[in-house]
Amino acid sequence: MSHFFTIPAAAVLLLLIAASASSSAVPSETAALRAFKSAVKPASIPPSSCLATWNFSFDPCAAPRVTHFTCGVTCAGDRVVQLTLDSQGYSGTLTPLISQLSQLVTLDVGENAFHGPIPASIAALPNLRNLILRVNSFSGALPPSIAAAKSLITLDLARNSISGALPDLSPLESLTRLDLSYNKLTGALPRLPPNLNELALKSNSLSGQLTKSSFSELTHLMVLELAENSLSGAILPWLFLLPSLQQIDLAKNSITSVSVAAPNSNSELVAVDLSYNKLEGNLPEEFADYAALRSLALSYNKLRGPIPWQYSRKGSSLRRLYLDGNFLNGSPPQGLFSGDGQVSGSLGDNCLRRCPAASELCLKSQKPASICQQAYGGKPKPKS
Repeated sequence: MSHFFTIPAAAVLLLLIAASASSSAVPSETAALRAFKSAVKPASIPPSSCLATWNFSFDPCAAPRVTHFTCGVTCAGDRVVQLTLDSQGYSGTLTPLISQLSQLVTLDVGENAFHGPIPASIAALPNLRNLILRVNSFSGALPPSIAAAKSLITLDLARNSISGALPDLSPLESLTRLDLSYNKLTGALPRLPPNLNELALKSNSLSGQLTKSSFSELTHLMVLELAENSLSGAILPWLFLLPSLQQIDLAKNSITSVSVAAPNSNSELVAVDLSYNKLEGNLPEEFADYAALRSLALSYNKLRGPIPWQYSRKGSSLRRLYLDGNFLNGSPPQGLFSGDGQVSGSLGDNCLRRCPAASELCLKSQKPASICQQAYGGKPKPKS
């Protein structure tokens, strides 16, 4: 006599869901993950870390992940789409076999101790949108092939030891954020990705003059961070007229002059920092015409002449003004010390007369008269 067991429909559904959730990773991708872990020094993998749970006796994409691959890897079906490590001080190199993760969208190994070159094979990842290698010890040149990773939206390699010239990245038309700050890059800026919102290259050794051809297509650029480089020459009006630009930081370079034109009617420029350069000439009065400008820093240059009265014009949005360490003369506009909005900052270490001692702007003393006389072609008076 035969016995038949009927499985309830609900149980069948649960079995089907479990089966679909337990997809097996593509073998080549499992091999790539194995190579990735093998390139990390075992002694740098803490027992409580993500990498410590990468046990290849289990499938990287199979669920449930209770004891194995509990973090660091995200799959969509049988394909790895994210490799995001925790910050545990992992030390090792980045395997070129990473290119076998062909559906990878995000690669983030930031804030660890990876070293060696960035594999050129990363460019072969057609779906890679986010490459985040910040705060490691990667070295060597940025591979020019990176420009072939056309899906990139974020490229963050800040605080490494990447050297050499910056390759032409203009083919990266989807890239909106580029951060290569605190590296060892040299040479002039090449053509840049046209849809950048943020460009951060602070604290490198970039040189040469900023050219319009590098920035001509950057109509969406909001933040420009190029402080602490060796940029030189003139800053011309086109830079301040980029239609979406809000913040410019070019402090601590070797720029010798700045020219400013009247703004577009919809200018969004909020902050400009050109401190610690080699600027000569007079203060550009046109800065006062930028309706959204709240912070202007031109400290420690070689600027001379009076402070334009326009800087204190009624209704001005200027709230932070740093002009200390120049050779400005005359009397500062009284509107800076009274009126609708209180202006903070410093006018000290100049050649100004009648800077009100009660004002925060004048807390720092002015230059000795002998230095000011020499700066303006006079001879210091002999001591009596």
